[in-house]
Amino acid sequence: MESPQYMMRDIPQEERPRERMIEYGAGALSHAELLAILLRTGTRQESAMHMAQRILNEAGGVRSLIDLSLEELMAIKGIGKAKAVQLNAGIELGHRVAKSRLAPSVAIRTPRDAADILMEKLRYLQKEHFMCLFLNSKNHIIAQETLSMGSLNASIVHPREVFRAAIKCSSASIVCAHNHPSGDPTPSPEDIQITKRLIEAGAIVGIDVLDHLIIGDGTYVSLKEKGLV
Repeated sequence: MESPQYMMRDIPQEERPRERMIEYGAGALSHAELLAILLRTGTRQESAMHMAQRILNEAGGVRSLIDLSLEELMAIKGIGKAKAVQLNAGIELGHRVAKSRLAPSVAIRTPRDAADILMEKLRYLQKEHFMCLFLNSKNHIIAQETLSMGSLNASIVHPREVFRAAIKCSSASIVCAHNHPSGDPTPSPEDIQITKRLIEAGAIVGIDVLDHLIIGDGTYVSLKEKGLV
């Protein structure tokens, strides 16, 4: 008589790795639990959790997994080609993340620095898009986001949306920008008005609005350089 196959559903709810990961986050899981998630299923003789713990024991610990080839993984009882590929891919991805380094962030020192980043994103758009570059205390870009899309002649943005996004990424200052689909970057009275509103709101929450760029077709205007704000 064949032994029943152990599935994840046979393990008590509070012990299921996937459910525990959803509830508590990946950091709360043991090595064996994370490995069990990669395995997905066990065999007729043991659950994915039991198999994961056995693999760790046979490998000599989690650090030793990185040295196992596909063939060595497949030599472990219960590990076929599909499971070996899954494990190898997961281990290799983790290895690459561990070796990776953050790319140096770009610093915004002048309006041209910001324009160089935003020009190709905005110059060809047929509707007005309002974007922000979010900067840290050293003026390095930590995030950028399109916050609104308007009609052909008006971009609608509210300070609430701008500073909600800025606070979310712990920004120390921002550079705003939007395009003029006509290709002419001459600021409108509405452009100047919304910029002044943003500067006032920024002063209240402690986030500086460094500039507002109007992007045209290969050209731009900095409201700060023009002395309009």
